[in-house]
Amino acid sequence: MLMQLTIRNYAIVESLDLELKSGMTVVSGETGAGKSIMLDALGLTLGYRADSGSVRHGAERAEIIASFNIEALHDAKQWLKEQDLDQDNECIIRRVITREGRSRSYINGQPCPLNALKEFGEYLIAIHGQHEHQRLLKKEHHRELLDQFANQTTQAQQIKSLYQHWQKKQKHLELLLNQGDEHQAKVQLLSYQMSELDQLGMLSGELSTLEEEQKTLSQAGDILQNGQLVLTLTTEGEQENCSQILTNSLHLLAELKNQTPVIDQISELLNSAQIQIEEASQELRHYLDRVEINPERLINTEERLTSIYDIARKHRVAPETLPAFHQQLQQELDSLQHSDDALEQLSKEVDSLRTEYMKAAAKLGKARTKAAIQINKQINEQLHLLGMTSACFIATLTINDKPQASGLEDVEFLISTNKGQLARPLAKIASGGELSRISLAIQVITAQCSTTPTLIFDEVDVGIGGAIAEVVGRMLRQLGERAQIMCVTHQPQVASQGNQHLFVSKRADKEHTHTHINTLSQEDRIQEIARMLGGIDVTQRSIDHAKEMLGYN
Repeated sequence: MLMQLTIRNYAIVESLDLELKSGMTVVSGETGAGKSIMLDALGLTLGYRADSGSVRHGAERAEIIASFNIEALHDAKQWLKEQDLDQDNECIIRRVITREGRSRSYINGQPCPLNALKEFGEYLIAIHGQHEHQRLLKKEHHRELLDQFANQTTQAQQIKSLYQHWQKKQKHLELLLNQGDEHQAKVQLLSYQMSELDQLGMLSGELSTLEEEQKTLSQAGDILQNGQLVLTLTTEGEQENCSQILTNSLHLLAELKNQTPVIDQISELLNSAQIQIEEASQELRHYLDRVEINPERLINTEERLTSIYDIARKHRVAPETLPAFHQQLQQELDSLQHSDDALEQLSKEVDSLRTEYMKAAAKLGKARTKAAIQINKQINEQLHLLGMTSACFIATLTINDKPQASGLEDVEFLISTNKGQLARPLAKIASGGELSRISLAIQVITAQCSTTPTLIFDEVDVGIGGAIAEVVGRMLRQLGERAQIMCVTHQPQVASQGNQHLFVSKRADKEHTHTHINTLSQEDRIQEIARMLGGIDVTQRSIDHAKEMLGYN
């Protein structure tokens, strides 16, 4: 459950530290005081989008911190463990929004992506707002609510994944089946290309070896003639050569009686030059030993290179990539030649997935049918308590023409608000007050089946008053016996049922507007309920009525 909420420089809240308790907490205040700010801030800790307008005027950043006790939340603890974010039985979520609109989020002090925060937030808090009225008009939402009531949300998600996997395999199978003549033509082309490349038999690295050999063979005569001349000039000349000249130079320097550092350095350089000349001469000699004038080998080499260049040009690939291209074509051909076996295997996979889907979807359908009977009964009971004594709510299941990602059946909520009247879709309900009560009844019933520990109701009692509002308050208080309930309300009948009462107020100075949220004492709570009953002028009569509603008499 939510233990503490800290808000800094968010909207018109400069600083707020709020401790929350179990049971039902009501939030009231004058219109425009900012009752929804706390819920908006909580939404940010659940991964909702933020913008720079969230930051209080004059501040550099806004910060919201929410602390939760997750001792009893196995799924939440498991999620944190999988993300390596677990920290005993407490979880702290922190959200920071800068003036520039940048946002950072943290779970237990560790940075966390927004989509992961949103995923984790679903384990902690569920917000029921006035927008639920609009969502109820969409048939897709009806299925989600029924699955939630039937505790089949996970199974419905698994069926969706199973359906998508089945359809993906099915499309692949259809693609292979429709290939026909095109498939055979592709096999023939690849077979011809492979035969040509097999005959060529080019090896990896062969091209560079052939090109080097061709260069050597084509100028073998010049290489031998010039190479031998270089050997004569460097080390093998009968009279003077480079090596002899350097030796004589070193002897002359060595005969000097007084050696100086400069002479020593020159000697070292000449000695180094002599060593390098001898090494170069030795390398040249070894190279010339391998060079031969071989016209026949030159012809063979050039013919081999021509074959490689021609085939590369034919296939529009670089000559050096022919071995890799050869391997690629072999893989494509193997894949196509084995496609008959693959086709049979794929067909079996498609049949298996369809059977698995139908079995799971049928099981889900049975659970939905059973849940529909129960939810009809419970929602009708709630509607009667809410003053709609002639209403008849029906969750209908209609078998689809073909399997869907959502299962084998379509779900739609219908209602008849008067005796003798045919049940119609919720979207055709004319009265806004009726829709409010229907929405509230559905939310209360589905919330009872929710595993989320904290449920927030944001002005869901709009359009409801009098004795019906008192019933709503009792409903929410009863719900608070199994979950932490927070309810923003304008109704004194609802507010009087809370175990804890928070009051939102707003004041303005010359430069800024400030919002405060305070936990009301018993006396302050009497005054607030009286204000909600009688408006601006609180009379003794409204005070007495407030005490009676709160049971303080």
